[in-house]
Amino acid sequence: MPSANTLSDNPTLTPSDFTHSAQGTSLRRILGLPALVFFGLVYMVPLTVFTTYGVVTQITGGRTAAAYVVTLLAMLFTALSYSVMVKKYPIAGSAYSYASLSFGPGIGFLAGWSLLLDYLFLPMINYLVIGLFLNLAFPAVPAWVFVVATISLVTLLNIRGIGSVSSMSNLIVCAQMVFVVVFVALVIRQLAGAESLDLSAPWVGDGSQGGLLPLMAGAAVLCLSFLGFDAVSTLAEETRDPRRDIPRAIVITTLGAGLLFILLAMTSQLAFPGSSFKDADSAASEVMLHAGGRFLEMLFTATYVAGAAGSALASQASVSRILFSMGRDGILPRRMFGTLSERYKTPVLAIVLVSLVSLLAVVIDLTTLASMISFGALVAFSVVNLAVIKSHLGQGQPRTGARLLQYGLLPLIGFGLIVWLWTSLSALTLGIGLAWFALGVLYLAAHTRGFRQPAPTVQFSEQA
Repeated sequence: MPSANTLSDNPTLTPSDFTHSAQGTSLRRILGLPALVFFGLVYMVPLTVFTTYGVVTQITGGRTAAAYVVTLLAMLFTALSYSVMVKKYPIAGSAYSYASLSFGPGIGFLAGWSLLLDYLFLPMINYLVIGLFLNLAFPAVPAWVFVVATISLVTLLNIRGIGSVSSMSNLIVCAQMVFVVVFVALVIRQLAGAESLDLSAPWVGDGSQGGLLPLMAGAAVLCLSFLGFDAVSTLAEETRDPRRDIPRAIVITTLGAGLLFILLAMTSQLAFPGSSFKDADSAASEVMLHAGGRFLEMLFTATYVAGAAGSALASQASVSRILFSMGRDGILPRRMFGTLSERYKTPVLAIVLVSLVSLLAVVIDLTTLASMISFGALVAFSVVNLAVIKSHLGQGQPRTGARLLQYGLLPLIGFGLIVWLWTSLSALTLGIGLAWFALGVLYLAAHTRGFRQPAPTVQFSEQA
């Protein structure tokens, strides 16, 4: 039987013609383009601007909108690289699978291990802000109660399957779009009655943090806002036509969400100029009170909490698929991670493990979480850009002008922009990320008996 490398060589084969050779089971293929786009958007949370709004506004001196422009530019090139790789390998596992099939299982594992850093902790950041904002609305109830209740609900929905996640995603995205319209309308009304209006404020800031370095530092933190397009690629084995629909969904999600982020950041900074807040973690509440009073603050809290719950739902689904991919390949314990529920066809044990890790949201802070997530995201993005070059222009591959542009120059630009963001990571981020990476190297060394044995390889086989 042909290996996974023949997937792209025979475009007449459909993804349903392939199953994992070690398992003999498969995820259910029920998703189309609209469901994938909504999944990506709910993962990214259109209102995610307000998760790190106060933190990034302080870092950049009131230039969050400008920082989003920088991040969007970098993410668009990387999104194109993900689109290329999912066409070649329409399988779950995201950067882990692409790196394994392009560079070998050892590098693939380390890419997947780094990717786990942001995927494991992204659900946690949603639970943390849910507890934070609901505690502000209902001070008598401790934040940890809301955190635990949300984790329980999200876990149950994910165990039931991707259909439940998809249906919930559609409702949450629609609700957030309604809020966006109301918010922008109220800010426009407020600005219309202002004596003076400085439209340059979101781009030049308040002068407290000038220059390029603070802007790039803020842009590096904002990478976590764009993890939705990467999450879409993890659903390749649950999509009816992944080669066609996932690349489209990745680009639509990245561009659409990026433009929305810029609009919301710009609108917020016009409504509430400057970079001084009572509490940077909950700065959004101050913006809402200033723009629309108690009504807008309450509407924001309800919509934002729903969006954060939806993002937790989508991110838990994604990380469980990555753990499932690594488990069925044998790089992680197969009995724990590489099996599916007979009833729901979902990786139940992986889902439960993510939920247990997410309980750390009760004790961890937002700044630390954002730092940890950014490192893992940039590792994955760097590797995927390089994987395009290796898999499409490597030994034996044709190198025409068009191919050099699509598979050489564009991913190289994407890689360069990601490296630029790398230089803006804080010492805390680099310290946590490198410690996590070192832990992965030690695990791989133990798994391969001191690198004397090869790591398990991603293997797929064709079925007649």
